[in-house]
Amino acid sequence: MIVRRCPWAETAGAAMQAYHDTEWGVPQHDDRALFELLSLEGAQAGLSWRTVLARRDAYRSAYHGFDIERVAAMTDAELESLLAESPLIRNRLKIFSVRDNARIARQVVAQHGSLDRYLWFFVGYAPIRNGWTGRGQVPATTPVSDTMSKTLKKAGFRFVGSTICYAFMQASGMVDDHLATCFRHAREPR
Repeated sequence: MIVRRCPWAETAGAAMQAYHDTEWGVPQHDDRALFELLSLEGAQAGLSWRTVLARRDAYRSAYHGFDIERVAAMTDAELESLLAESPLIRNRLKIFSVRDNARIARQVVAQHGSLDRYLWFFVGYAPIRNGWTGRGQVPATTPVSDTMSKTLKKAGFRFVGSTICYAFMQASGMVDDHLATCFRHAREPR
């Protein structure tokens, strides 16, 4: 039996196929996991997802498993050491933004009860299920990602432009952008 995937995953290698097949587009509601995805999508800015995915374990190690409280407590010296001696993408603004975003995420959790509730509000607490038939139909941004971006920026989050927000929405399952021909399209979460 031939398994049909979204074109970006067809020839992307085993790690990208596994990510596509088991994670991308699966609704995520865990605050830690949502913070991780938002952080990694920010790290991706200007790069390929393959680059970030290959370093995901290093990011998890460097940022204490993306535990929001622990990341928010990181010192400048700890972040500086990540710039000097880690396999992370060595961009000072991106490295420091993870801690800054953790601090904002703490405020969001205190105000809204959870990061999940705050972020899923933008899609009405239910996944948007698109039915694209071709790769060229999938947008890079939408009015919803524009609104999310503006709101997150106003709250103080960094590296949350509309394109990053839309990629985050796809990764976290807020949007199902698996093509209609893909075996993962509109499947219920595992």
